[in-house]
Amino acid sequence: MIDKTKGYMPTNTMRELIRDNSMLLPAISRFDIDFGFGDQPVVRVCEENHVDLNTFICVCNLLSGYPFNSGGISLTTLMSYLKKAHTAFLNVTLPKIRRQLIDGINNSVTNEVSLLLIRFFDDYVVEVKRHMEYENEVIFSYIEKLQSGNIDSDFKIGSYSVDHEPMAEKLNDLKDIFIYHYKQSANPHLSSALFDIIMCERDLMTHFDVENKVLLPLVEKLESTLIVQKDKLEKEAVGDNENESPANLLSDREKEIVKCLALGMSTKEIADKLCISAFTVSTHRRNINSKLGIHSSAALVIFAILNNIVDISDVK
Repeated sequence: MIDKTKGYMPTNTMRELIRDNSMLLPAISRFDIDFGFGDQPVVRVCEENHVDLNTFICVCNLLSGYPFNSGGISLTTLMSYLKKAHTAFLNVTLPKIRRQLIDGINNSVTNEVSLLLIRFFDDYVVEVKRHMEYENEVIFSYIEKLQSGNIDSDFKIGSYSVDHEPMAEKLNDLKDIFIYHYKQSANPHLSSALFDIIMCERDLMTHFDVENKVLLPLVEKLESTLIVQKDKLEKEAVGDNENESPANLLSDREKEIVKCLALGMSTKEIADKLCISAFTVSTHRRNINSKLGIHSSAALVIFAILNNIVDISDVK
């Protein structure tokens, strides 16, 4: 028996979940759970199919409108579920709708308008494909790097979540055009397509909820944790460096450039001597200034002498 105040529990049977919400069938498939599970409880079915229990329960409760808890779920399992949902939309659901729309056109007397609507649908599919491929290739790859402890200083998940959309609005527009504005005789093919459009729209919205309410908050939390850890390590590294000789902060190449500068050589002369570009010399000079906090030539000469980078007798 389902307690609607608590939602699905590990002890509920899979049969109870499906009887409560038959819309869970696609989700079960996207978790790679085999059908034919009889009256087994959710916990047993997840064990047999090697599916993280907390992730499965969380997603099913969210899809059914029950209280859900994202604590302790597996990001790896969740991403696998979302990728399989993308595959189902792109390879099964949307192509099926298109075939039904074309069958509907063949039974319609207003073919010119129908062709425009097919083109509208095809353009929409291109948008959905681009959106989902971006998630697969960029967002999920970024999350996998986070899971490995690598933080990207040039990208944050928040910049994606701001523009994250459910991709269902245009599908709803197409449905409304057919239902309210498209004059046609009784057409079972088109009616079937419209039903599938409605179901796909609902599926896309719940898919968006899983991403927006479960995936993105978890990623933001992981991201914040890694940023805090990185900042801590950097502060510890700075503390260690403060106890070292300032000259040890410089690379061998930077020490060569400090020596040349102390000897009064110009940027071009240094570039020629070291066989590098003037631009590279300038970049090294900025890095030296930043590391040492020294911004005048005279101070740099004194630094070079005090740290045995150049002999005082060689300085003009």
